Amino acid sequence: MSMEALSLDQLEEQARQATGLSDLGEETWREGAIRLVDGLNREARLSDVGQVIAASDIVDYVSSRLRVVDWVNRNPEIKTRDVRPPIVVLGQPRTGTTILFDILAQDPANRVPLTWEVDRPWPPPESATYETDPRIAEVDANLANTELLIPGFLGMHDLGARLGQECVRITAGDFRSMIFSSQYRVPEYQRWLLHDADMASAYRYHRLFLQYLQSAHSGERWVIKSPAHLWSLGSLMHEYPGALVVHTHRDPLRVVCSLASLIDLLRRLASEQVSIEGVAAEWVDDIVLGLDRAVAARRDGTVPQGQAVDVLFRDFLADPMAVVRVIYDRLGIELTAEAENAMTKFIAENPREKHGGHHYSFADTGLDAGVLRERTRSYQEFFDVPDEPLP
Repeated sequence: MSMEALSLDQLEEQARQATGLSDLGEETWREGAIRLVDGLNREARLSDVGQVIAASDIVDYVSSRLRVVDWVNRNPEIKTRDVRPPIVVLGQPRTGTTILFDILAQDPANRVPLTWEVDRPWPPPESATYETDPRIAEVDANLANTELLIPGFLGMHDLGARLGQECVRITAGDFRSMIFSSQYRVPEYQRWLLHDADMASAYRYHRLFLQYLQSAHSGERWVIKSPAHLWSLGSLMHEYPGALVVHTHRDPLRVVCSLASLIDLLRRLASEQVSIEGVAAEWVDDIVLGLDRAVAARRDGTVPQGQAVDVLFRDFLADPMAVVRVIYDRLGIELTAEAENAMTKFIAENPREKHGGHHYSFADTGLDAGVLRERTRSYQEFFDVPDEPLP
């Protein structure tokens, strides 16, 4: 017997009761939440376990929003403290954004939203206990179950309470986030998100969240990261006009098959009706859209050329510290010996296939490589991204 359909009203009420709070700030979150819940009920093919997970996710995001809004309301000076123009790491999924982000996080001057403080943001982290906060151990304990629940996931994407967290986990608080379409099959929500949603509110909430996090533990500059920024570069640059964009690049055909393999595995936690071919068919047009928007944003100045650093995946793998030095040089800031030593140590301790690596095949996608190559050619020519042998 299938479970009852998810109800946004009921999930919202659970969050209100759990927190004892009622003010959710801007009502913008509700439009995306309504569309998400509809997609989860109609399209996601959730298992009973998946339905429980989805419900818990929604309650958690609403609860976090309630707590953040309440804290800022009671401490309004938080909103007067600017978020310094950040370094924004972006690029298609599976292009090295995560490891580059984690390397940059080793610089003590870089303030990075870490997994533990994004997952459990209340109360705001404090400098005095930032390395010893009990939430670190709690989040690590939860993450330790990941390999049991999703065997092979760590070979594709490393996890850790002290590792950086993606912005999709922050914008999820406004229910405008690709985290949902990665975890669940919700194509109508994804279509709305990429074509119709006003992403300005998501980035306003993103700024508020960073202001909240930095209120008792700040840094010289923020470093943030998410492939999802590619699809909303206009809104990103409007909210953070001084941002330095670090854009990673890789053969798009490798991106498509690697991403399809990752999402296929990720979705199996919540659904028994998943296939790599189905994921590839669902995502291929969106990947091409992201490539095209990246080119357009450079051509029309949405991302000023002087505020962009392009990184080829193969060059980064060959010499990650050379890429880091270029980023710091472009920012006009010093790469201190302390930061460089910490980064070098992190690289040595986290080899690419630390957890066994990620193995995938383009043939599994069911896509025509020649047709897809033609669709991505303009992107590859604009950014000088070479073809790679297909697995």
